[in-house]
Amino acid sequence: MIGPSSAPQKDDSPPTALGPLGHPVFRAVWLASMASNLGGLIQSVGASWMMTSITSSAHMVALVQASVTLPIMLLSLVAGAAADGGDRRMVMIWAQIFMLLTSVVLTISAWFGLITPWLLLSFTFLIGCGMAFNGPAWQASVGDMVPRSALPGAVALNSMGFNLARSLGPALGGAIVAAFGVAAAFAINAVSYLGLIIVLMRWRPEKQPPGLPREPLGMAMASGIRYVAMSPSIRVVLLRSAVFGFSAISAMALMPLVARDLVAGGPLTYGLLLGAFGVGAVAGALGSARLRQFMNNEIIVRSASIGFLAACVVTGVSSHLVLTMVALLLAGAGWVLALATFNVTVQMSAPRWVVARSLSLYQMAAFGGMALGSWIWGLIAGDYGVAIALYVAAFVQLICVLLGFWLRLPDTLDINLDPLRRWKEPETAVRIEPRSGPVVVSIEFLIRETDIPEFLRIMTERRRVRLRDGARDWTLLRDLANPELWIERYRSPTWLDYVRHNSRMTQADASITDRLYALHLGPERPLVHRMIERQTTSFPDSRVPGARELAEPLTDPNRWS
Repeated sequence: MIGPSSAPQKDDSPPTALGPLGHPVFRAVWLASMASNLGGLIQSVGASWMMTSITSSAHMVALVQASVTLPIMLLSLVAGAAADGGDRRMVMIWAQIFMLLTSVVLTISAWFGLITPWLLLSFTFLIGCGMAFNGPAWQASVGDMVPRSALPGAVALNSMGFNLARSLGPALGGAIVAAFGVAAAFAINAVSYLGLIIVLMRWRPEKQPPGLPREPLGMAMASGIRYVAMSPSIRVVLLRSAVFGFSAISAMALMPLVARDLVAGGPLTYGLLLGAFGVGAVAGALGSARLRQFMNNEIIVRSASIGFLAACVVTGVSSHLVLTMVALLLAGAGWVLALATFNVTVQMSAPRWVVARSLSLYQMAAFGGMALGSWIWGLIAGDYGVAIALYVAAFVQLICVLLGFWLRLPDTLDINLDPLRRWKEPETAVRIEPRSGPVVVSIEFLIRETDIPEFLRIMTERRRVRLRDGARDWTLLRDLANPELWIERYRSPTWLDYVRHNSRMTQADASITDRLYALHLGPERPLVHRMIERQTTSFPDSRVPGARELAEPLTDPNRWS
């Protein structure tokens, strides 16, 4: 049974491709997820085939895939905020149960012949909503299942599992639909959720000590966007992943046309090409651990882009099945190596409190690039031919390589994002409540003239970290009467926001504070003032909560919060 003892143990041994499977929780969830992915792809084949049988509209057939991917674009950030703010395990369980119930109703409707085109799209859209909520919670939970050193291998195994399912799912789904009908494909997908639900219910992750109250959903989403916007390493990943996905999706989007037009084959040829891509993806995942021993993140992604570039050119030129399969082997390996590296970089660049939201924004960038690419490559292939579309995709992949010389991916293995836990909530002479605010904080530094350039460089980084973690209106002031006196000032909307802001500081951020304190003159630490703003108007506005109380005379200073 998966119990409390299944928490990830520290592992100092060299990482191996299959090493993460040595952790019982990850192994169980990985196997169950692969089965669920396989069921989902079987269902996708059934839905596409059913749409062709109930309507002659090519537009409606194309909307089947769009109805599954659209929720991922629309709901990823909401899902990430829910996963960060609550129990990720429960988010996954409820997402799986929701998809199970939706699939059961879809199966019954198909069995009794009640499906219409728009009803089918509605069902697939709902299943996509479940996938959108499950994805960030599952990816963020990997860090709770394996130690940090095993995280890159675990992410690569996730990609490998999905590509294994994608290689087998369409062929298996086609056989099931041909033999037993589309209702059987829907039923198999419904059953595939049960294994993951059971595994997640048996998992008992280590309980974290009670923390601060959960942020409201809107504030949590804003916090995630702000954190990513103020994190240069994650911004680089989002841009690079969008460009890579825009180009790399050409292989999958154009593969049926490659089989039909360039290789002059049929469904069997398409299956062989899809299988070659999947085998390449598996090989890339298995080789990723060894590559990480002598390559950094940037070199891995750059090599993957060059490989994908070559694969697009060869596929566009080739009319021979074997040569095209070899090219797609290379494309599959590049696909997994690049996307897994992007995923790992995001996970290892974000602390646990915001990791699901960071992953959701990465997912939106990558899927957004892929969705746009699928449309663009289809248009180019329709107007100028499949080969030209592949050549243009190769050129975009070259741009991705060149971006690496300007916007390098960071190496994140040595970043310690554990909570610092130095800061303790201070006692106040004035009675304060969590909702009291706005709170204004000022910190006084005494800096000698010769240290000012270094002080300003550190303060530039300090500003980014403050704003990233939720501070508002950050300013740096210099006293005109005392040139050595510098004042850092910022605001927090409420006292709770102030506490939350300081609780988010990580071990990696500690060096900024330590360097500032080293420059500060005098034996005492910098002087900190914590103040609360109050209104001075005598005309209460009933529309502002607490305005009437604020307008009353202050007779007891301890009354104010």
